[in-house]
Amino acid sequence: MQPYELTLAAAADAIRARKMSPVELVDSVLDRVEKVEPHLGAYVTVTAEEARRAAREAEHDVAAGRLHGPLHGIPMGLKDLIDIAGAATTASSRVRAGHRAEADSTVAARLTAAGAVLVGKTHTHEFAYGLTTPQTNNAWDRNRVAGGSSGGSAVAVAGGAATFALGTDTGGSIRVPSALNGVVGLKPTYGLVPRHGVTSLSWSLDHVGPITRTVEDAALVLTVLVDHDPRDPASVANSVTDYRPAAGTDLTGLRVGVPRNYYFDHVDPEVEAAVRRAIGHLEGLGVRLVEVEIPLTRYIQATQWGLMVPEATAYHERSLRTVPELYQTDVRILLEAGELMPAGDYLRAQRSRTLMRQAWARLLKEVDVIAAPTVPATAVKADQDILTWPDGTAEGVSDAYVRLSAPANITGVPSLSVPVGHDTAGLPIGMQLLGRPLGEPVLLRVGHAYEQTQPARRLAAV
Repeated sequence: MQPYELTLAAAADAIRARKMSPVELVDSVLDRVEKVEPHLGAYVTVTAEEARRAAREAEHDVAAGRLHGPLHGIPMGLKDLIDIAGAATTASSRVRAGHRAEADSTVAARLTAAGAVLVGKTHTHEFAYGLTTPQTNNAWDRNRVAGGSSGGSAVAVAGGAATFALGTDTGGSIRVPSALNGVVGLKPTYGLVPRHGVTSLSWSLDHVGPITRTVEDAALVLTVLVDHDPRDPASVANSVTDYRPAAGTDLTGLRVGVPRNYYFDHVDPEVEAAVRRAIGHLEGLGVRLVEVEIPLTRYIQATQWGLMVPEATAYHERSLRTVPELYQTDVRILLEAGELMPAGDYLRAQRSRTLMRQAWARLLKEVDVIAAPTVPATAVKADQDILTWPDGTAEGVSDAYVRLSAPANITGVPSLSVPVGHDTAGLPIGMQLLGRPLGEPVLLRVGHAYEQTQPARRLAAV
């Protein structure tokens, strides 16, 4: 096994035991980037020289007994919405030409302090306003979409071009590309990970979180990211200091909700079968399955768009009026549509969200976790715009991909996407686990137990 193939936890163990140096690991990942990047398009920019310098510093620290923790010397990619001092934050947009960040974002500063090594900035759908990341190819089939908007981050991790990465999630943008590329994606509780220094799409829906190869890896990254930051008005305090799940796979006593509505409506049969098999496997690990009714489902789409569109337009108000021609057509149309939305619609969306949060709080008293598909279909062809379901219903690809992930953004509850197999075309399928606010330890425990009792996953054969 080559160093770039290692999980974060395995690489950290090897570095701690001095069986592998950070230089070996970073060189291996950079060699992998050079090989696969022409096929994947995961990165906006690769900072190879800086990464090698940081790896040498990490190697020196480890040799001197100054190990900062499990992320020390580990190569990472950061979605190009996340500020790094002195570097461009392009948001994969011509609007940001010539931009340079004045300071590190909170998450970048925390990862750097933990010793993580930046490989580069990863592509996003322009300003995170889309679910496909068109400039990036799926790691399993380069003719298919990567998913978005954190497509570059998910593809880099799936292809061995980063050991872990960060993404952002406003309607599913961590979990969707993670599911479509066969990696783990965690959207934490709203406010748990600070967003200071991260370009916003929709302030009341935005989250930052890790994309990794395993659930344990996600827990290791989350542990570094979490802490209150007063510069983010939504930042919350939390007493958990270590999110790594305990060893063992016994889940006896946990109640897992299985939706009887919404989450399995208009879902590809292969996706449904894989997720239901995974849920059955959880039952074999001791959980008690409970059928649940998802509340207020008829309002989910309208609430998601009713919040996101006007907030995004408000953020882009100045540049939309001065340089509209620099936006990609799909994003410009959405931003311009936001200028036409009445204030009353936005207020109704806010009221709807309040009702949903209350209803979900009641639901999550009945169960500890809800298990459902992450997305209703695997990665579509890059030129495909519409999904047609067996009953003849046609649905836009972006609408389909956001449909099952949006409730966690609206309500702010945490959601973890875990790979649960492949369809007959060899494309990955993801299951999402949703929990109570600040319930990440339970989600990570369930996801880790499932993962530990499955065959080891392989990297995409790019």
